[in-house]
Amino acid sequence: MKFDIIGRKYIWFIISALVIIPGLISIAMQGFNLGIDFTGGTLLDLKFESPVAVNQIRDVLKDYKLESSTIQLASNTQNTAATNVFIRTHVLGEDERRSVLNGLKSKLGNFEVMRVEKVGAVIGSELTRQAMWAVLASWVLMIAYITYRFEFRFAIAGILALIHDILVVLGLSSILRIELDSSFVAAILTIIGYSINDTIVIFDRIRENLKVHRKTESFTDLVNRSIWQTMRRSIYTVLTVVFATAALLIYGGETTKTFALVLLIGFASGAYSSIFIASPIWVMWREYKEGRRNQLKAKGAK
Repeated sequence: MKFDIIGRKYIWFIISALVIIPGLISIAMQGFNLGIDFTGGTLLDLKFESPVAVNQIRDVLKDYKLESSTIQLASNTQNTAATNVFIRTHVLGEDERRSVLNGLKSKLGNFEVMRVEKVGAVIGSELTRQAMWAVLASWVLMIAYITYRFEFRFAIAGILALIHDILVVLGLSSILRIELDSSFVAAILTIIGYSINDTIVIFDRIRENLKVHRKTESFTDLVNRSIWQTMRRSIYTVLTVVFATAALLIYGGETTKTFALVLLIGFASGAYSSIFIASPIWVMWREYKEGRRNQLKAKGAK
């Protein structure tokens, strides 16, 4: 007898609530750690006497907790070092900017400050609003497609699982003070695609098993059987992406750490929600409808 996943659905719901509720409280109390892509920042245009590399500059900026700054080399060739450098950080005060420039000079040599100016947010309120509308539109299209291919209950269960994953990622990002930047937005969109794909695989197996469903078999048993039939595939898929993302987190450098960490959280949540959230929601809804139908039949018989 395989482990009863659907029969323990309330345990999975409680586990999700224990993660999501503290995250929502954190969002309400302290908000998000918005990066310079959302808030704008300071642009430093420097010209060094000797060529410098991006990792050299980032090592110096670590001393000032600015290692996530955007660093660009101005060069006509593909060299890994250049004399002209653009550094984009969060907004620096006069004293902080002077301290950073002194640190760069003492460790990397003399340079000329070509330009220092405040720059606006790359991801402003209008772009954020458009992104949210785009996500909502994609969910509407997903509901339409899944309803056409499967049924409406499958579609709603899948979207609820997606909302679960996004709440988990946003909540943990607030709690862990993960910096939100353009790579965070890219990670969220990637997670949405991964999570719904994993959910659809399980739903497809449930649909196939429904075609030969015996009345003596409960929906709980049918979905349990469907989940276990796809479990090996789900494990292989999540391990593949987790290994690749973990390698990116460990070896990818500072600029990809946020992206990789958010992906890891999202992939784990997506694998969890596909099995332990979406499927139980569909079972509960289907059993409720069947119970209502049987009640109406019983009343009609009287």
